[in-house]
Amino acid sequence: MKTTFKVPLMAMLAILSSCSNDGKKSTEDNTLSASNPFLSESKLPYQAVAFDKINDSDFKPALEEGMKQHLGEIEKIANNTAAPSFENTLVAMEKSGAVLTRVNRVFGLITGANTNDQLQKLQEEVAPKLAAHQDAIYLNSKLFKRIETIYNQRTQLNLDAESNRLIEYYYQNFELAGAKLTDEQKTALKKLNEQEASLSAKFSNQLLAASKAGALVVADKAELAGLSEAEMDAAAQTGKTNQLEGKWIIQLQNTTQQPDLLLLSNRNTRKNLFEASWNRAEQNNDNDTRKTIVQIAKIRAEKAKLMGFPNYATWKLQDQMAKTPAAVDAFFDKLVPSATAKARAEAADIQAVIDKEKGGFKLEAYDWNHYAEKVRKAKYDLDENQVKPYFELNNVLQNGVFYAATQLYGITFKERTDLPVYHKDVKVYELFNEDKSSIGLFYCDYFKRDNKSGGAWMDNMVGQSTLLGTKPVIFNVCNFSKPVDGQPALISFDDVTTMFHEFGHALHGFFANQKYPGLSGTNVARDFVEFPSQFNEHWALDPAIFRKYATHYKTGEPMPQALVDKIKKASTFNQGYALTEVLAAAALDMQWHKLSAAEPLQDANKFETAALQKTHLDLPYVPSRYRSSYFLHIWGNGYAAGYYAYLWTEMLDHDAFEWFGENGGLTRANGQRFRDMILSKGNTEDYGKMFRNFRGHDPSITAMQKSRGLPTK
Repeated sequence: MKTTFKVPLMAMLAILSSCSNDGKKSTEDNTLSASNPFLSESKLPYQAVAFDKINDSDFKPALEEGMKQHLGEIEKIANNTAAPSFENTLVAMEKSGAVLTRVNRVFGLITGANTNDQLQKLQEEVAPKLAAHQDAIYLNSKLFKRIETIYNQRTQLNLDAESNRLIEYYYQNFELAGAKLTDEQKTALKKLNEQEASLSAKFSNQLLAASKAGALVVADKAELAGLSEAEMDAAAQTGKTNQLEGKWIIQLQNTTQQPDLLLLSNRNTRKNLFEASWNRAEQNNDNDTRKTIVQIAKIRAEKAKLMGFPNYATWKLQDQMAKTPAAVDAFFDKLVPSATAKARAEAADIQAVIDKEKGGFKLEAYDWNHYAEKVRKAKYDLDENQVKPYFELNNVLQNGVFYAATQLYGITFKERTDLPVYHKDVKVYELFNEDKSSIGLFYCDYFKRDNKSGGAWMDNMVGQSTLLGTKPVIFNVCNFSKPVDGQPALISFDDVTTMFHEFGHALHGFFANQKYPGLSGTNVARDFVEFPSQFNEHWALDPAIFRKYATHYKTGEPMPQALVDKIKKASTFNQGYALTEVLAAAALDMQWHKLSAAEPLQDANKFETAALQKTHLDLPYVPSRYRSSYFLHIWGNGYAAGYYAYLWTEMLDHDAFEWFGENGGLTRANGQRFRDMILSKGNTEDYGKMFRNFRGHDPSITAMQKSRGLPTK
C-alpha cells in the first residue's frame, strides 16, 4: 500500500529496491578504491549521504568489502574465548557491520528511486550473496550458542528493560532464521534462501520494466477527453521524453486501478488503460513475472517445511502482533461480509447512473472510478477537479504535513539547500525539537519517474542509536504526477493523505529514542509499523490543519466551507469498494503463503481466481488492489504474509485517534503523550502492552468500522 520497510538487521542485508545517481558517471571498474565513499562515515551533518561523491561503480566493491568486514567481526564475536556476556556478544553485534549498513541503505534507496540497467544487474547479482551473508550469521552455531547462553541467564543479569528486550529479540530472530536446525537442514535452507533472494530481485526488476513498457500510448488527443489541459500536457511531455513525439503516454502506477480512470470519459480508453495495468506483467515475454512468483511461493513453502511449520504464513507470523494466520482469518471474517455487501450496494448505485445515462452496458472494473465520481457528485455535489486547485504540493507539505507535526509535537523545520541529493527533484529539511535541539534530516522525493519503483515508502539512510551516537536521516518517496515546467503540482486528496501517511512513518523514525539500533524506530513488526503512519493521516482533515493548507494555488483563499463539508460528508463514500480491494489483496497474500510444500507449482492465474472465490472476495467489478503478478509488496518488498498489516493497523490507528477525540483532540499535550508512549518506543515493548498503555484497553475494531461506514455489530 504505502511503504516499503526492512526488518532490523536481517533485512539490513536484503536488497529491496535499486538506484542510480543523477548525472554521476558509470563505469565497469568495480575494484575497491581507498577513496570509496562508503568505507568511512560521511563528514556531512548527521552523516548525511555524500551523493555527489558516489558513482555506480562504488556499490559493488563496497558491498563486497562490507560483507567481508562484517563476517570478520561476527567470527571474532563467535570465537571469543571469554564467557559469553551481553557486552561481548550482543552489544558487539549491534556495533558490527557499519560499512555494509552504510552502503546497503544507499543502494536500497537509489535502486528504488532512481535505478538504471547497471544497478539492476548488480541487484540481481548481489541478492543471493547477501542472503548467504545473512545465513552465515544466523546459522552460525557458535554464535547462537553464545546468544542462547545469555538468553537462559537473562533473569540473573540485572539489565535494563531495553537490554532485556534486545536479548529476546536476538534469540527469537536466530530461532526464526533456523539456528536450531541440523547442519544438513541448514545447508538446505541456505540454498533456498539464495534462490529466493535471486528470484525476488529478478521479480522487482521484471516488474519495473513491465510497468514502464505497459504504459498506455494514445495517438489521438480526443481519446483523452476528461483530462485537464495540464494533465494532457504532462502526458504529451512524457511522449516526447520517450521519443514518441505527437503521442500521449499515461504511465502506470503500482495499483490495479489508475488515477486517470476517474476522469477519462472515453470508455474504450478507460478499458485500454485498465487492461494495460491488469496485464502489465503477463505478456509472455522477459517481463512476465508469473513463473517467478510461483517459484518464490514454492521456495517459501519449502523453507517453512524445513523449519517444521505447515506453511510460510504460520512461520512468518510468530513475531507479529497477530501471531497466527487463524487470528488474521478471524479479523478478515469481521470485515469481508460487510465490506462486500457495501460494495454491492455501491455497484447498484453506479449501475443506476449508467442506466440513467442510457449507457447500455453493465458495470466493469474500468468503469467504477469514473461513474463512482458521478455518484459522488450527485450525492455530495463533490467534484475532484474542484478540489485539486486547493492542494498544491509544496503548500500541503509546509502548511499541512509540517504544520500538523509542529502543533502536535512542537517540532520545526528548516530547508537545507547545501546538502547533495540523488536527483534534482529531492528536497532536504532539518528538524528541531521545541527546545531547538536537533532531531535529524528529512529528504522528500515526490514525483514519478520511469526508473522509480511504484508506490510510496519511507526508510532511513542513517538510523537513530545512542550506542552509535547517530541521529536519524530519513526519506519519503512517492509517485505523484509531475507537472510540466511552470505549472503548479496540484494533487488529489488521496495524494494529500499519502503525504501525511509517509511522514507518519518518518515521525516514528525521528522520535526514536533507543540505545540499540536493532530496536530503534520503525524496526517493529509489520502489523505495528503502519500504525503511526495511518494514524498521522487523520490530521489531514482536522479543521485547524485543513484550513491552514487547503488554499487556492492562485488566490491563496481557503477552501470554501461548503466544499470542506462535502469532503467530510463523502469520507465514507466508496468505502465498500476501497476496503474490498485491499481485503482481496491481503487474502491473495495469505492464500499464496498458506500453500504447503506438498503442493505443486501453481498456475498463477488459476490460483488467484480460486483464492478470491474461496475468500468470497471475487466481485468482478472490484479487482484486487494488486494482482499477484505485480504485487511488489509480497514478492519484493518484505510484506510476504504481511499485507494484512495495513488493515490490522487501521484498527489500531482509528482506536487511538478515538482516544484523541475523547481527550481534547489536537493539543500539544496529547501529541506529546502519543510521542512518548508510541512513537518513541521503537521495538522496546510488547506491542499489545504498548497499545494498552496508551489506549487503556485492547484494540477495538469498532472505530475502524465506523470510519468505513460499516455496521458495528
